[in-house]
Amino acid sequence: MLFFGTVDTLIESELLFSMPVHGSDAMPAPTETLWGLPVKLQSLIQAELNEKERISWVGTPDPKRFGMRAWPMVLFGIPWTAFALFWIAGASGFKIPDFNKGFDFFPLFGIPFVLIGLGMLTSPVWMMKKARNTAYVLTTDRAIIFEKKLATAIRSFEPEQLRNLRRTQWDDGAGDLIFERQVAVDNNQQRQQTDIGFLAIPDVKKVETLVRELAESSL
Repeated sequence: MLFFGTVDTLIESELLFSMPVHGSDAMPAPTETLWGLPVKLQSLIQAELNEKERISWVGTPDPKRFGMRAWPMVLFGIPWTAFALFWIAGASGFKIPDFNKGFDFFPLFGIPFVLIGLGMLTSPVWMMKKARNTAYVLTTDRAIIFEKKLATAIRSFEPEQLRNLRRTQWDDGAGDLIFERQVAVDNNQQRQQTDIGFLAIPDVKKVETLVRELAESSL
């Protein structure tokens, strides 16, 4: 009985990760990528799937490419931080405080702005860390984005939500496969754009083919 139970488990595992092969240069099997993920992400993915849902593709964002998305914030953070430091220096009279004459707390009001600036300057590092805790999964039913934070964010896209894809691609074949583009207006009436999808992934065109096949399956 134990033998047949083991065989059934192996068969179920093969079905869970079944994927059609697209040519001789097919992408790595989903199992190879899945087992390379952090254990917590593996558990989240396996727990999220429905009984008859099968994985077609698993991927993760490239940390370096993902971190590059934060460079506009770095460029904004340079003058911000410089001005904050200049303000603190000006509030201190452009001199080293003399603690023997008491301490002026007024320059300390600039510290929060310096910390915000440092956060912007180091944003590529945080984005790279985020990439290592993010997984993208394409199944026979949907596309799923997993982001492991203090509380894990799981976002699913049904086939009918995947018909208006946008693809950006670099020379090496990596790129972004965008499902949705959100635009918000901040307090300064500046438009903030957020791309949602499989970002900074290798072989983005091949992944697009798989996603379009899923989208067409609902027609």
